[in-house]
Amino acid sequence: MSDGRDPFHLGGALSGIRVVEQGTFITGPCAGMMLADLGADVIKVESPDGDPYRSYQGEHYSPHFQAYNRNKRSIALDMKAARDRGVFDGLVRDADVFIQNFRPGTAERLGAGSERLLALNPRLIYASISGFGSSGPYAERPSYDSVAQALSGFLSVVVDADRPRFLGPALADAITGIYAAYGVLGALVQRGRTSRGTLVEVSMLEAMAHFAVEPFAAYFALGQAPASSDRPRLAQAYILRTADRRLLAIHLSSLEKFWDGLVGALDAADLRGDARFATRAARIANYEQLNAELDRRFSRHSLAHWVEALGRNDVPYAPVNSIDEVTHDPQVEHLGLIVPVEGAHGGSRSVRPAVQFGGERRGSVRAAPILDEHGDRIRDALARGERWPAADGGNCG
Repeated sequence: MSDGRDPFHLGGALSGIRVVEQGTFITGPCAGMMLADLGADVIKVESPDGDPYRSYQGEHYSPHFQAYNRNKRSIALDMKAARDRGVFDGLVRDADVFIQNFRPGTAERLGAGSERLLALNPRLIYASISGFGSSGPYAERPSYDSVAQALSGFLSVVVDADRPRFLGPALADAITGIYAAYGVLGALVQRGRTSRGTLVEVSMLEAMAHFAVEPFAAYFALGQAPASSDRPRLAQAYILRTADRRLLAIHLSSLEKFWDGLVGALDAADLRGDARFATRAARIANYEQLNAELDRRFSRHSLAHWVEALGRNDVPYAPVNSIDEVTHDPQVEHLGLIVPVEGAHGGSRSVRPAVQFGGERRGSVRAAPILDEHGDRIRDALARGERWPAADGGNCG
């Protein structure tokens, strides 16, 4: 590049790659966002009513929708109308990638099935995301995040069986979207060798089972299904409450020096001489007893005291930060992890993409589009027989 920068910088890694995303809620939009974050030009095709996630919380521009649809453009098309189907076909003919996360059979009914689109554009990478796969006894069943977490076995190794409840964000949805983007990137590399497109398929069930590959490996090796308590016990990980009612996480893992460091931070020679905790194997066997001992001792002092003591003794630790606290964390600020949103219609800040290219980090992201925000310009260009127009200022990424 003439400016001397690494040509593989983050904003341009997928520059020139054109993506049509016909996704709703999270899995499809997350896959599209992952590609957009790397510089792909992603046009989100929505129904005239828009992606239902727009109205999940808020008026047609929910923070949930904003999260997974940044760096994209929007066009609203009625797939039952001949003119809009023609616009859709024009987009597909010029695309490198198509992404959909409909239930099996829906894409075909809309005229967006893989056979038709691959015939229309033989170089197309067609990514199909489903709940359980395109065939089999569960293929027609509806699937959402919690269903995939449960069926895949993932939930069994993260939930307390005595007090079962769902916690946290939609992991299965987002993880499946990331796997879909991973598959698309592999297919693009393959197309570079063969000049031919292909069908990429991923289901939420397959993604979450693969994500839980470690407990599956333990089961195949040991013949016993892992429980949710296994990993924290084996990793010697604890969440402890301090005197000022804050939570603190520590992770001792397999290195003896971390146990020594913890004993030093606690100034607790009696723990070092306790036969129940003398070796890593003993600490694993007596995990609950050690947890109770640590709870009692950590409750004596404030979070600030323990942050200083654990840091001084080189113990892996972190306060359990709330989301607002993360935005002010010194390391987060150093990494520039929170960036402005260009053209914001809602939230003015966001979390930038996690990866760096050539030492370069993204300094901003583009706002998720309002419904059909870019439709007129795209329609006009296609009506003139042109390729779809570039985003203002180049690719959205």
